[in-house]
Amino acid sequence: MSSMRYLEKLLDGVEVEWKELGKVAEIKRGTSITKKNVTPGEIPVIAGGRTPAYFHNQSNRTGQTIVIAGSGVYAGFLTWWEQPIFVSDAFTIKSRSDVLNKYCYYWLQGKQHQLHEMQSCGGVPHVYPRNVAPIQIPIPCPENPKKSLEIQAEIVRILDTFTELTAELTAELTARKKQYNYYRDQLLSFEEGEVEWKTFGEVAKIQRGASPRPIAKYITEDENGVPWIKIGDTSTGSKYVNKTAQKITPEGAKKSRTLKKGDFILSNSMSFGRPYILDINGAIHDGWASISDFSEHLNADYLYHFLSSNNVQNYWLSKINSGSVSNLNADLIKTLPIPIPILSEQERIVAILDKFDALTNSITKGLPREIELRQQQYEYYRDLLFSFPKPGSEITD
Repeated sequence: MSSMRYLEKLLDGVEVEWKELGKVAEIKRGTSITKKNVTPGEIPVIAGGRTPAYFHNQSNRTGQTIVIAGSGVYAGFLTWWEQPIFVSDAFTIKSRSDVLNKYCYYWLQGKQHQLHEMQSCGGVPHVYPRNVAPIQIPIPCPENPKKSLEIQAEIVRILDTFTELTAELTAELTARKKQYNYYRDQLLSFEEGEVEWKTFGEVAKIQRGASPRPIAKYITEDENGVPWIKIGDTSTGSKYVNKTAQKITPEGAKKSRTLKKGDFILSNSMSFGRPYILDINGAIHDGWASISDFSEHLNADYLYHFLSSNNVQNYWLSKINSGSVSNLNADLIKTLPIPIPILSEQERIVAILDKFDALTNSITKGLPREIELRQQQYEYYRDLLFSFPKPGSEITD
């Protein structure tokens, strides 16, 4: 039987009653706790973020729990927890006996956008239990509680299957990233005397960016403007900078640091040391350091893999944590020791590492693409399984 026919049979002729969430579930606030009141342990403390804020030695929820973040930029963000947790600046939803809690969670997951839009305006964003309580949830076969729970359980089983498949792929992606990191660090580790070593400043031109001030005076929408490269123009996992949100005038570019396609930039403060290759010509502010004129000694992709390695990131950390400097300035970057194999060996190393990099980071192929497709499939079937007739008062997404 096809998936579509199975779903049609499962939901065929099913009567449904829409009830307010607050009437079928207990919506309960957490207990605020600050870092100084946390006793280190293994219990996640759930507050206003996407991940645990701290880990405590006590819980105030036992598991099988729906949590909605109550404050901050992620107010309204929905999570499901199997294990005991401590709920702080958030609230939980626990359905009553005629509704399965996981069924309730999957229904709310389809309302995530609506939950986020409930954020109050002004100051720190908040979502309150009173905002969520009126949301209506479909209860199949309300006159037959046993049948209702059977249908809910089957919907949960189907969606759990999709969720588990995605979790398996995500775990595989994590493992592949660890594998890439391992081989990268192994391939970029050399015995003494095996290759020539130089400091970065000996083989590349390294400079600090510069900002024309006041910057607002030089921002332009003119098509002849120079791309103005900011932290916001990069994204996690990206290798290249290929577009910018803003441009500055040619006059402003003269007061800045202009770079050409193929040059590198490194952030020298927040998320310091993360390398990016320019795929455009542009200008950088003083929050960046630039790396250019290295091609005589270094293959660009070899340099990218090397600068991304754990050894280099640990080198930056050791220097900054020593207290001698507060950020990743050009003079510090120049001191980095770099192994320089012959160019043909650099190309061989790049060929190996690029295969791992493409598998883990490419959005058009490999595991990330597979995970994206699985997620789309999951959302399609979730919406299909909850496609009960809506009452006239129901607000659609």
